[in-house]
Amino acid sequence: MPGPERLRPLALSLAVFAAFVTVWAASTRATGGAADLDPEYAALMGAQVTQGASAMPGPGEVAAKLWSHIRDPFYDAGPNDKGIGIQLAYSIGRVLSGYAMAVVVAIPLGFLIGMSQVLSRALDPYIQILKPVSPLAWMPLALYTIKDSNASAVFVIFICSVWPMLINTAFGVSSVRKEWLNVARTLEVPAWKRALTVILPAAAPTIVTGMRISIGIAWLVIVAAEMLVGGTGIGYFVWNEWNNLSIVNVIIAILFIGVVGMLLDQMLAAAARAVTFPE
Repeated sequence: MPGPERLRPLALSLAVFAAFVTVWAASTRATGGAADLDPEYAALMGAQVTQGASAMPGPGEVAAKLWSHIRDPFYDAGPNDKGIGIQLAYSIGRVLSGYAMAVVVAIPLGFLIGMSQVLSRALDPYIQILKPVSPLAWMPLALYTIKDSNASAVFVIFICSVWPMLINTAFGVSSVRKEWLNVARTLEVPAWKRALTVILPAAAPTIVTGMRISIGIAWLVIVAAEMLVGGTGIGYFVWNEWNNLSIVNVIIAILFIGVVGMLLDQMLAAAARAVTFPE
């Protein structure tokens, strides 16, 4: 049976959720006329607003629609009508593809940068210039050169995932205790073996932290990228449902985006705990 130290946070969390749902339900009740609304906004939103009801759906309506999505997440009724499970699968596939490419590039390069002061100083200006560029700024260039919307979205995920992994890997490698390296040199451990048996285990927590940051950024970016390229994916689903003025589905998509993002983060958090050891 869970102790009080676990029950108290759970009880508080449930209380916060209940308060949120209560405020949500109260705020979405019909409020009367819409005389003060901007005419263009009222025309855009249609009868939901102009007849006096709140444009925001209530928790009961969202819960009912959510259940219908959960019951049949993989239906396919045409290009613009696919189940939310299919849309999430496309998005996760793109994220994992771009993310895997970033791992292959960023971790070895970060390792080399962390071990070489010369390489670090030589590449630092390029990293500092490219790192702040919004990933979506690369999308037009990717679409023009790659000429494939799906591959362009994967490239955008790659470019946004590289920098946190690269920087954290370089920092972790360069921060390995010098006395550990000196002991390895004293024992005449070869450089390649020193890198694998001393530097890599010591830098692993920092490297995985960079990977954890990258997966969060990648999941954020894919939604915006799919809004631009269209076709499939949870980002396209959000944009398509907005065009259909289905606010219920937009809210449900936001919920699923948050849940998947949390699961991806927790998987890498578990990996970080697995490679962290007491000194």
